[in-house]
This record gives sequence, C-alpha cells and structure tokens, in this order.
Amino acid sequence: MARVISLINLKGGVAKTTTTVALAETLAAQFGKRILVVDLDPQTNATIMLIGEERWKAINEKEQTLARLFKDALEPQNSSFDIDKSLQRQVSDVQGAEKIDLLPSSLDLIDVQDHLSKAPAGQFHAVTPIDLLRLAVKSNLDDYDFVLIDCPPNLGIITLNGLRISEGYIIPTVPDVLSTYGIPQIIKHVSGFSLQIAENVEPLGIVITKYQENSITHKNVSRNLKNDGDAPVFDTVIRQANQIAAAAEFQNSRRTLKQKYGYGDLAERYIDLAKELLDKLDIDT
Repeated sequence: MARVISLINLKGGVAKTTTTVALAETLAAQFGKRILVVDLDPQTNATIMLIGEERWKAINEKEQTLARLFKDALEPQNSSFDIDKSLQRQVSDVQGAEKIDLLPSSLDLIDVQDHLSKAPAGQFHAVTPIDLLRLAVKSNLDDYDFVLIDCPPNLGIITLNGLRISEGYIIPTVPDVLSTYGIPQIIKHVSGFSLQIAENVEPLGIVITKYQENSITHKNVSRNLKNDGDAPVFDTVIRQANQIAAAAEFQNSRRTLKQKYGYGDLAERYIDLAKELLDKLDIDT
C-alpha cells in the first residue's frame, strides 16, 4: 500500500506545488520509487509542470481530469469518470523519473468545489463528499510506493478528499509572517478532521522554502517555527533560487535533476528533503 501524503498551505506563492513535484521527481529518479501525483489544485500548476500545457489542454477537453470525478458527484446520472483514462502515465521530463503517474487537475474545479457540499449521498447514503477521491483511487494504490497530493490553498471539501486518504501532511512555507500565519489553523483543523474520521493524519513537518540568507525576517520566523512546536520542522531548507521558476517549464526532452533544478545546491537540497521524509516514515534509502 502506498504512503499517501498531502501538501498544504493556505497561502499561495510558498512553493507548495514545486515542492510536491520536486519531491515526486527526486523520489522516483534518485530512490527508484513509484509515485502517483494527485493534483487537486484548480490552478493546475502541478499538472502543467508534469505534462505540459498542450497535453493538458487535450485531456481537459475530453474531461479526463479530476474535475470530472467531482462533477459526477453533482450529476450522478451523467457519471463518466474513468480513472484508467484519466491517469497520465510516465509523466515528468526528468531522466529516471519515468515511474511517476499523474491524476491531473482542471480549472473547472474552481466552480465545482463550491457545490460539493450539496452532492447527493448515493444509495444507502454510503457516499459522502469527502470520500469521492478515496473511492476512485483505492484499487490503484497498490501500484505505488508514494502518493503525493497537491492540495488547494484552502481547507474545503476538495482538500479534505486529499486528507481523507493521507497518513500525513507537509506544510511548505516561506518563513515570513503572512505565509506562516495560517499554520496553527491548518494543524487544528486537520486534527479535528482526523478525530472525526477516526484516522490518524499526522503533521509530518513544515518545509521552509524560498529562504533568503540575508533576510532577518526569514531567520527570525524560521527560528520561531522551530521553537513554537506547532509541527516539526524539516532540517532541510529550500533556498530562494531563480532556477525554481525555470524548473516549472515542462520540456519535451528529458533532463537530469541537476539540469532541471540547477547546478547549485538546489537539487541536492531536494534529495536531502526526500531522505528526511523517508527517514521519518522509516523507509530504507
């Protein structure tokens, strides 16, 4: 059974999606893990990073995205989600990362998420809006070592679908006041949700991203995150780097991790982060 992890932050621009994709590519290319990336974010950034805009447009027109899964809950008479058709196999432009599959997102999720609370419960009231993803993917989980879920920047029903199948979650954050302000709320909300579903969903840790060595604010907030104890903080820090923006552009030809994330220490830091995660989960490297 796969180890399922959600990545969450209520603030945009904190490298949540980049961290999701970089972890997926590092775990696949460096450690040989079979990965499924689930893109629940309506911004579709993880999807575009992994398959490119042209391929995304083609599958989006055919409604072979997760938007169709959630639309089916609202229109059960028109159910047409097919996970085998929606699964994009062997995605990513990184050499050695051929073991990554993707369940793609769609901009249509923006409209769908506001209506999910009114979705019918189905026969015998067996289906709840937070169980839709679990029911769709449960038979596929044995195909993977890891499932990484890129969640929307909110704690709504679509995010809860990701948490419903997760054993834990990671909070990527820039170490500034605005980016970290919602972290206690995330932890409190997920803890309450975990109790409600009677399943442990643990905070695996906070990942400090876009760190600037010369920023007093970044140093102070990083220290406070470690001292506050709301959640553990990963030792690995992802520094601010221009290469992160360039890495988001999908290429049709394969490139190495270092070519994608730069020949500085950025690729090495993602490797260190992956090692930390494997260690937290007691998985041999």
